[in-house]
Amino acid sequence: FGSLLGICLVMQILTGLFLAMHYTADISSAFSSVAHICRDVQYGWLIRNLHANGASMFFICIYMHVGRGLYYGSYMFKETWNLGVILLLLVMATAFVGYVLPWG
Repeated sequence: FGSLLGICLVMQILTGLFLAMHYTADISSAFSSVAHICRDVQYGWLIRNLHANGASMFFICIYMHVGRGLYYGSYMFKETWNLGVILLLLVMATAFVGYVLPWG
């Protein structure tokens, strides 16, 4: 699942950058900028859907990766497991901030 995680992460970064090029965070024009992305930007609807669904796929791959580690007893490697837990918490915090920040 590591390669799928890499593909999902690259897709999230690229689609996020393309969305950020057209998004306006101002409270009065945020909704209209999302409508602009979906209607006027070429394949904007696809980029937005890829970004939204890619986030779900990314977390599914992460949970399957953790589940595989639990199944095979990888938690016995304390340093590696602790680093993975830290990375999981950082990814969750980043996703939360990425969802909440545009809404003020």
